[in-house]
Amino acid sequence: MVKVVPYDPSWPKLFEVEAEIIKKALGDNLVAIYHVGSTSVPGLVAKPKIDILVVVKDCAGIIEQLEHVSIQYKGEYNIPLHYGFSKRNGVIDVNVHVYQEGHPEIELNLLFRDYLRMYPVMRDTYASLKKTILLDTTAQEKSNCSFANYTLRKGTFIREVLKQAGFNRLRMLKASDETEWLAVKNFRNIYFFEPLGIDDPYTWTFNHPQHEHLILYQGVDIIGYAHIQLWLDKRAAIRIIMIDEALRNNTIGSTFLDLCHTWLKGQTYISIHAESSPTALAFYKKNGYIEMPFNDPDGYECGAEDVAVGKKL
Repeated sequence: MVKVVPYDPSWPKLFEVEAEIIKKALGDNLVAIYHVGSTSVPGLVAKPKIDILVVVKDCAGIIEQLEHVSIQYKGEYNIPLHYGFSKRNGVIDVNVHVYQEGHPEIELNLLFRDYLRMYPVMRDTYASLKKTILLDTTAQEKSNCSFANYTLRKGTFIREVLKQAGFNRLRMLKASDETEWLAVKNFRNIYFFEPLGIDDPYTWTFNHPQHEHLILYQGVDIIGYAHIQLWLDKRAAIRIIMIDEALRNNTIGSTFLDLCHTWLKGQTYISIHAESSPTALAFYKKNGYIEMPFNDPDGYECGAEDVAVGKKL
């Protein structure tokens, strides 16, 4: 059950204790370690859990290293290339977020923390929002997502803070909150199904474990969307990938595709496939795709004009 408590001045000291354990576990692979989240902002009400952001040179081997000191791996959640951990047997609950250096979530977390530290009015607005959300009994529920509604309903405020703080990096997420799912539906309808005069027949994939719906942010604006199907033989298929029409014909599409490749490779997928329309074929070939059998395990066949392409990861 989600609950928030008044700020506790002991939280920074508890962070330091846990940070030392992590530093020793990761050794020379550690680049930096930070106290983030609400417990890192003096005066802010928070869930009594210490959030620790860890930056490493290489994520290979970190699961074993941290689990050796009783910090358990929990998965990436909604952030590709995020390694999430927790520790629940100490003085206070701890969440650990590990990223390879250069990941945009590092800058995002630090900007958000520092902005709330710098502007007490925004800090107090955030505190009031938390309390208001928790007045609704549905805040504790989960709606087809691994996060409670309490977490999802803070999304609009968080994006506003990041906008004011000047965050403008490209970042890829799995769609989770209402704003992100609305963007997914709009991309699909505007660019695919409305021109055909039909309703989207594949909304069932929104809650299917073999289908991932990824969104691309530029700062706080959602500018791209990809629907990727995960096949059981460690191959993946791009069902849809697109960038907002006003931002096409630059490198953003290729950057988005490369982020998808990097994420899938980190999940040990061996190849990525697509059924390319003639107009998209140059884009795929520019990004290293070659003509390759699609071999859809579900038995669907390419459209008459589509070209089956793929790439080894």
